[in-house]
Amino acid sequence: MRRGAARLPEATARKSAQPRTAPASVGRLYRSMKLFTGNANRPLAERISYYLQVSLSGVQVGRFADGEISVRIEENVRGCDCYVIQPTCRPVNENTMELLIMMDALRRASAGRITAVIPYFGYARADRKTEPRVPISSKLMANLITVAGANRVITVDLHAGQIQGFFDIPLDHLFAAPVFLDYLRGKRLGDLAVVSPDVGGVERARAFAKRLNASLVIIDKRRPRPNEASVYNVIGDVGSKTCVILDDMIDTGGTLVKVATEIRKQGAVQVFAACVHGVLSGPAVDLVAKSDISEIILTDSIPIRAEGIAKIKILSIAALLGEAIRRNHHGESISELFI
Repeated sequence: MRRGAARLPEATARKSAQPRTAPASVGRLYRSMKLFTGNANRPLAERISYYLQVSLSGVQVGRFADGEISVRIEENVRGCDCYVIQPTCRPVNENTMELLIMMDALRRASAGRITAVIPYFGYARADRKTEPRVPISSKLMANLITVAGANRVITVDLHAGQIQGFFDIPLDHLFAAPVFLDYLRGKRLGDLAVVSPDVGGVERARAFAKRLNASLVIIDKRRPRPNEASVYNVIGDVGSKTCVILDDMIDTGGTLVKVATEIRKQGAVQVFAACVHGVLSGPAVDLVAKSDISEIILTDSIPIRAEGIAKIKILSIAALLGEAIRRNHHGESISELFI
């Protein structure tokens, strides 16, 4: 025995030699729930805060003189269950860095658990190599988020389901479909057809159509270059029906407008569009305003720049995200929200 070392009583020594097991209440060890947000979509964070009846925690997210992002957490988070609400929308790189730096600050402040709540996941369309010498940017994003300190991710309607597999931490993939379904059922639209604007969205559209008791229509689309699409075939019957085009996002609006024009030519009575993320780049708002679409339904996953456009209806997903956060905090099932 080393000289000067403390000698433990024999019973204590035997006890300390036993392997330690986590207490049964390990999922409840976090001191309290803390909500944080950057500058990407503060109104949504405030709605989530209102739903949960938990005030947004203090954090300063600013800029140094040279444009670098500065972050300061203004309260004790040691051992707390922290949620950083930040979509990686326009300006994408700025908002992404805010998210990463906030999580790094929380990790270094000894937060008990950090969950990145990303209503809109940027770079999601770069989910595979479509040609030589191009990146898989969504995998890089997953790596950055994990390394920055996230223990878990909550996101909404990923562009491609396989992105879940890019993360080496748990990810809860939420769907805005229940929000759209409630709204459309309230409109009592009659004979409905749900339209998938491409083959990749068929599974999403089929599930949506089933819940609306609607038929399914698929668009055979080709994309000769980014942000440009051509409609080749409409697979299914749209004649004398009210059509709902379902997609995860609207960017420039070109695809949506072309699909609406084509199905109107084939006899659709009315065309609605339900898109979760209203990116609305470039001339998208003007295109939608002048199109054959009667109404385009979006969510507030990102701020919508479409003031004064009567055709655009914005629904909130704050309750959906808030309930997912509440269930996650208490260790309850999130998948039950979509049964």
